[in-house]
Amino acid sequence: MAVLAAVSFTLSATFVLADQPAPDVAKIFPANLGDFHHSGRISILNRESLVESLKLGNDSPNQVLQVFVAETEYASPDGEKFRVAVNNFENDSAAYSHFTFLRSGWRDRGGAPSGRVENIGTASELIPGPGLMFLKGTALVSVISEGGKSPDQTSELARLVAANLDNGEGDIPVLVKHLPNWEAAQRDVVYAVSQASLLDSIPNQPILKELTFEGGTEAVIARYGQSQLVIVEFTTPQFSVENDQRIWTKISELKSQGQPTPIAYRRVGNYSVFVFGAPDEKTANALVDQVRYEQVVQWLGDDPHMAERLTRYFRQTSAGVLFAVLKSSGLSLLICFGAGTLFGALLFRRRRAQQAAFYSDAGGSTRLNLDELTGENKSQRLLEPGKQPEADS
Repeated sequence: MAVLAAVSFTLSATFVLADQPAPDVAKIFPANLGDFHHSGRISILNRESLVESLKLGNDSPNQVLQVFVAETEYASPDGEKFRVAVNNFENDSAAYSHFTFLRSGWRDRGGAPSGRVENIGTASELIPGPGLMFLKGTALVSVISEGGKSPDQTSELARLVAANLDNGEGDIPVLVKHLPNWEAAQRDVVYAVSQASLLDSIPNQPILKELTFEGGTEAVIARYGQSQLVIVEFTTPQFSVENDQRIWTKISELKSQGQPTPIAYRRVGNYSVFVFGAPDEKTANALVDQVRYEQVVQWLGDDPHMAERLTRYFRQTSAGVLFAVLKSSGLSLLICFGAGTLFGALLFRRRRAQQAAFYSDAGGSTRLNLDELTGENKSQRLLEPGKQPEADS
């Protein structure tokens, strides 16, 4: 681990100098990044040179998944120099695995500075140097200040470098999010993409040698107090069942020989879940109970169930639209009836009040009192006997 961490962000050993850098490296290291300007050559260590230089064998953690390492130098306007190194991996999981191994190694040796850097890449961490490293897509990048006087400039240069990198999946591996209380646990997890890296994280546990990492198997290791939880995810149910059978056989064998075994073990979906170092079985099983397997299926070709899912989707959508229309129509009718009833009642009361003030049994029309039997006789409105009405001039 110490050798791996020491060489990951420096090319002081054997390297390949490139007068004409690869196009993708040239994009990562442009002549100017904000106020910073390129002040050194770009050194590239390709995969073949990396394997030869580090003497990595087939069982060494993360070795074959590393594509290249590129390093150069930038200077700030005030003359401060910064060493920038980019480790590129075949996939996001391998890059994240390398990130967690380096972080764990520095913390175990007490070399990691206190504090945390946020909002740079997918994940970031302060490192000795002083400097910081961050993860984005398949790239793991370190930015180290040679003078150690400008932490703010180090962060700013890291953000500018990150802006030129592909985002990849844009998130940490989903397996980490299946840990109990993963938001807090993921700050110290170790992620393994090979059996060697898993054994390097949890030594002296022979049961882990029974696991096979063929087909893209990955594992996450997290600590909860004294307990160490390991979740190994297999890509197919067949791999999961085969490994589960070997694990139970090996556990029985180890117990009969008096060798160390996990405090708790259980197969959960395509996961093999181990707990080591727990104070008792109850605590270990309680931790395993919190692990939930969430299956995700991706079709490489046409999805044979696409028509069925679309039919169900349109049926549910149509039913939802119909319900929404009926609901809105019913609400509109209620509002209309309510408003009509209110205005009708107000109009009715107004007309009743008018009728009460100007009542006539003739329905409001003029009535001639010819029989002089009803009503009050208003003589001032009657013509005198023998007189004719004056004609209008």
